[in-house]
Amino acid sequence: MADAVKDAVEKAVDGVKNLAVDNENEQPQKPQQAKKEKKKKGQESESGRPLEMNPPPQYIADRNAIFDKVKAEQEAWIAKQPREDISVTLASGDVRAGKSWELTPNQIARDISKSLFERTVIARVDGELWDLDRPLEKSCKLELLDFDHPEGKKVFWHSSAHVLGEACERHYGCSLCIGPPVEDGFYYEMALPDGGAVQASDYKPLEKVAEKAIKDKQPFERLTLTKEQLLEMFAYNKYKQHIIQDKIPDGTSTTVYRCGPLIDLCRGPHVPHTGRIKAFQIMKNSASYFLGDAKNDSLQRIYGVSFPDKKQMDEHKKMLEEAAKRDHRKIGKEQELFFFHEMSPGSCFFLPHGMIIYNALQSFIRNEYWKRGYSEVLSPNMYNSSLWKQSGHWQHYQDDMFTFDVEKEKWALKPMNCPGHCLVFGHRERSYRELPIRMAEFGILHRNEASGALTGLTRVRRFAQDDTHIFCRDDQIESEMAALFDFFQTVYGNFGLTFKMKLSTRPDNHLGDIETWDKAEARLTKALDEFCSTSGGSSWELNPGDGAFYGPKIDITIADALKREFQCATIQLDFQLPQQFNLEYRTENAAEAKAIEPAESKEKAEKGFIASAPPAEADSEAKPKDEASYRRELTPGCARPVMIHRAIYGSFERFIAILTEHFAGKWPFWLSPRQILIVPVMPAVNDYVLELQGLFREKGMHVDIDISGNTMQKKIRTGQLAQYNFIFVVGAQEKESRTVNIRNRDIPETQKMGELVPVTEALEKFVQLKDERRLNSAI
Repeated sequence: MADAVKDAVEKAVDGVKNLAVDNENEQPQKPQQAKKEKKKKGQESESGRPLEMNPPPQYIADRNAIFDKVKAEQEAWIAKQPREDISVTLASGDVRAGKSWELTPNQIARDISKSLFERTVIARVDGELWDLDRPLEKSCKLELLDFDHPEGKKVFWHSSAHVLGEACERHYGCSLCIGPPVEDGFYYEMALPDGGAVQASDYKPLEKVAEKAIKDKQPFERLTLTKEQLLEMFAYNKYKQHIIQDKIPDGTSTTVYRCGPLIDLCRGPHVPHTGRIKAFQIMKNSASYFLGDAKNDSLQRIYGVSFPDKKQMDEHKKMLEEAAKRDHRKIGKEQELFFFHEMSPGSCFFLPHGMIIYNALQSFIRNEYWKRGYSEVLSPNMYNSSLWKQSGHWQHYQDDMFTFDVEKEKWALKPMNCPGHCLVFGHRERSYRELPIRMAEFGILHRNEASGALTGLTRVRRFAQDDTHIFCRDDQIESEMAALFDFFQTVYGNFGLTFKMKLSTRPDNHLGDIETWDKAEARLTKALDEFCSTSGGSSWELNPGDGAFYGPKIDITIADALKREFQCATIQLDFQLPQQFNLEYRTENAAEAKAIEPAESKEKAEKGFIASAPPAEADSEAKPKDEASYRRELTPGCARPVMIHRAIYGSFERFIAILTEHFAGKWPFWLSPRQILIVPVMPAVNDYVLELQGLFREKGMHVDIDISGNTMQKKIRTGQLAQYNFIFVVGAQEKESRTVNIRNRDIPETQKMGELVPVTEALEKFVQLKDERRLNSAI
């Protein structure tokens, strides 16, 4: 996500999309004998494979020989570098003095305090992550990051992946591919000898080898090698050869890291030594394809997790247990919310109860649109590829689109709404008085996700977004940004969700000139600073190089009840698409400009100069034009609008998955598909039960009744397990007094005998509870 050379391995990681489902773990066979058979010396797994290969693979010695030779040369070069006085400024403002090429971040941490030294995972030097034992080369700003920092956690898990890779080489003699950190740990991908597969019985032996590496406190040693040296070092491994040849330009260098016998192609940085890892566990394994391409070799992938404290591992396991209980796929099945079918993988079938939640979420956002001056549109689901070429998506996103031929031309299902909304804006002349135009759409989108990456509602192929594009004047950007931040607070606060913000800046494959990008990034930075200064201690982080290809963006990450983080909302400030589609509006001075405009410009305007719809190309497979070829000069008296892309839920499907797990299936009343269950004490009051159902349904509430032959206790228990918000138990007394006995799911004291409330009063209270969209269900 986040210098062509340094990104070599990371780009390979980003390319891995086609995950296969987890292999079915083979259970060890129980011995037939009454007594356990003694294992052969060194044999640790049911597969009969020794704990470690003896002798070890020859490539280990070959790698070390090259490493040691080049290391001696580089150490000799470093020894010749002049030692100069440098000053290091810490985050606190404190300044430390030392010598260049001698002073390290670790020495500074140790000098400050033993506890800081022990908990620091990685350094950041002038914004660049830096190994703690790597000497500083000049005066700089220094930050010391621990495991709780996102970058510190990522480095810690990346280092742990190297320990896993070492264990796999020592145990299997395999060919390693890539081993990155991920959201909840790390994995390493590899090809086992003779195409073998990882078994569940291999986990313990691998953990034992990893524990040896950790106990040895193996230092992570960084070394820079040329492309030629890398090809020689990894001559035994065709996967590393491919990455080196494909990702590292000729005549350049990159780094490798050594810990123990493992040497791997890696940008780093890493923890000082393996002993920093106090808890290490393998979690699962799966199959995958090299670089995510099904045409490539099938590989084995092993996932793990690690922590700098054993207590954190215990807490992580408890969280996983709770997360399993809250899994939206499990709850979705139990509550009959949705299902998937092999006839349309990655496309959700929402059932009636699921649609109640879906529609309630949409209604909430739609009501907010009305209050905040948004207008809804509906655009087509498929477009000629000419549109996507003009927008730039064809060049940057084609592989993730569903494409097909229509009358010998290439078309595609839309994966996003923004180009279509540009056509809506540009279909007629616009005036400055109309701006801002807040254009919203709940359109259906399709993205060609790899089959192995599909995961319940969180990763799908067909979905809908609460998508909005704001077309505004340059002087309206700040006010629109402030309004969006308020929108986020309103929506997320309504669900009890907290959020954090990251500014993602210009990527390498960006569209447009750098000056425009700098301008856009500066505007977002200003908006974030202003919001955080007035929102009670909020802060934001920088996420370099991860913006959209057409503009920088603010990514909003929400945290659920288990403190898990999910990226949902986004704000993207776009100066590029309005230029690509030649969008413009008449300024306040348009009449004056029109009076003096040349005849040629007037003729262009009369021919529909501002119309943005691209003509269909005769050869839809032709190479897309250069971006500048679509752009025209502004009509005199006109200006370009700025385009703000915005979503809050993200996709409805993903947001429903997050809410399902956040609430653990206990939906707040206004969202709940099972709001009220009415249970009769005796058949004689069934008519009153039916009357009550009708009265509450007239007010838009989801009311079920149970007039089956089951006992009253069983009916109530069934309703409780189904997570009805309220259960009305009615008998002769309630019928005669026109009251209801209300049991509130969230208030235990009401479960035995609820409060008797007159029907008219109950109706009023429940309508208020529903309309106010409260989390608290007290009435």
